[in-house]
Amino acid sequence: MNLYSILVVEDEIEIAKAIEAYLLNQGYKVFIANNGLEGLDILEKEEIHLAIVDIMMPKMDGIEFTMKVRLEHEFPVIMLSAKSEEIDKITGLNIGADDYVSKPFKPLELLARVNSQLRRYRKFLEMSQSNVVNKNLFTVGGLELDNKTKEVSVDGKVIKTTPIEFKILELLIRNAGIVFSADDIYDKVWKERAVNTDTIMVHIRNIREKIEVNSKNPKYLKVVWGVGYKIEKQ
Repeated sequence: MNLYSILVVEDEIEIAKAIEAYLLNQGYKVFIANNGLEGLDILEKEEIHLAIVDIMMPKMDGIEFTMKVRLEHEFPVIMLSAKSEEIDKITGLNIGADDYVSKPFKPLELLARVNSQLRRYRKFLEMSQSNVVNKNLFTVGGLELDNKTKEVSVDGKVIKTTPIEFKILELLIRNAGIVFSADDIYDKVWKERAVNTDTIMVHIRNIREKIEVNSKNPKYLKVVWGVGYKIEKQ
């Protein structure tokens, strides 16, 4: 059984049922809607991975349906039309459809298009998931901060930081190369105007001792005299 769910939006019941039979035979889960409005209703309730959409339908046609889908969803859309005019194909692709099949179509051709689009969509999802992971990870040279696990490591060795040290280091490593004054750091970490910034110097010193091989000749956490602090780009 495939893990993919396919939405068929088609007002001709016989065609919808025929497409459903082909897809079920391939192990896909299938939902059928008779027009765009019914299709949108299904989307609110179910996780859909691909839609096969007829262009000419009552209440809401395939063009309007696809335009609304593209406001919130990235899954592939294959459009169907009884017409063979080039303008239908161009319109469908321009408003967000991924592929186009003219009626009457051969079942094997439609299934080949479905399988091809789902392969591309799977790669897209894998890349998106990878990007989500990467968004939590910040690296400068051998210094690495993971915002998800709240861990800091240097050359692969995890070091212990206090919550405040972590927040200060996160601010600086997210903005590597940018100098932050003590007032800036206090404002962004404590979320209030600084009264006494001496505490910043203490935290900076502690962080440096933890992440630097030689705290007197730091590689990462640098002081810009008279201005502030920064994580040096590597």
